[in-house]
Amino acid sequence: MSHHKILILDFGSQVTQLIARRVREQHVYCEIHPFDVGDDFVRAFDAAGVILSGGPNSVYEAIDWTAPPAVFELGVPVLGICYGMQAMAEQLGGRVESDGRREFGYAEIRARGHSELFRGIEDRTNEQGHGLLDVWMSHGDKVTEMPPGFKVIASNDACPVAAMADEARRFYAVQFHPEVTHTLKGRQIIARFVHEICGCGNDWNMPDYVDEAVARIREQVGADEVILGLSGGVDSSVAAALIHRAIGEQLTCVFVDNGLLRLNEAEQVMETFARNLGVRVIHVDASEQFMGHLAGVADPELKRKIIGREFVEVFQAEAAKLPNARWLAQGTIYPDVIESAGSKTKKAHTIKSHHNVGGLPETLNLQLLEPLRELF
Repeated sequence: MSHHKILILDFGSQVTQLIARRVREQHVYCEIHPFDVGDDFVRAFDAAGVILSGGPNSVYEAIDWTAPPAVFELGVPVLGICYGMQAMAEQLGGRVESDGRREFGYAEIRARGHSELFRGIEDRTNEQGHGLLDVWMSHGDKVTEMPPGFKVIASNDACPVAAMADEARRFYAVQFHPEVTHTLKGRQIIARFVHEICGCGNDWNMPDYVDEAVARIREQVGADEVILGLSGGVDSSVAAALIHRAIGEQLTCVFVDNGLLRLNEAEQVMETFARNLGVRVIHVDASEQFMGHLAGVADPELKRKIIGREFVEVFQAEAAKLPNARWLAQGTIYPDVIESAGSKTKKAHTIKSHHNVGGLPETLNLQLLEPLRELF
């Protein structure tokens, strides 16, 4: 089934995935891709609209951190957020500068004039009747000269161009972050952009996603066998159920007892999956192996890396017993990716690593299957 799609280009912000979450909450399909994907990719994606994310750089210091020119040639709406606003301004003939002052945290902005993006969206009004919005700022640079055709649609004393628009071309940009909850009307702003400005319907939902995911898994895996690390948690359990629905007995789950489980958890996992759902599950007691490597380790980040390393080692041993296994499935979801921020562009600062996104050694000789990677 085809859907209207929003293309999100990631400039390295640690909250880019939140943009996707807000778009998905509107039942609109979207994908995140690195900002440097190229014109051919952008055209082939066939987006109903494009969102440019925030990022840690300055446009005047990193000139190669620009959106593909095709973004502004497609004739579809574009929304720039924070760095995305600055990239839009710079690329279309405006100017971005720093006055040495950072604006971080809560800010109040005033909507100026009329714009499709903010029409009827406000937290309150001032004495003159102008709409006011409570937003979240995080920037040191600002647009000091707008590109030709743009007008100011929001401002405050610290940021005279807090939002701008070229409504003839349906280009919009905001210096604040509508994707974070601190911007109280952020969801409404994103909803306005994807539905009314981009024309997207409400045609992306979980039942459709399940059917499409099953079809993708079958196409991706073919007749190969898949090995999945089953923890008993929500993520790996949903992945196991989804993959089992798609390929049945081609899936073998490996449940690893790492010595850190709750009382009777191993028995509950085996009861649920092996006996009730008919999933093939191998139970591996590796508690001594994990405990031996974790003994004396206090640093949480080091613990995560050790756990990830030992899981890979166990899977490698089990995969050797399954000569037809070609895929390692994981229940990786978007929050896992957020924890290792910038996993797609490799350019945001890491918050903390996650064992599902730490990478696999080449000696594992298994391809990675992550059917939930784009879900929250």
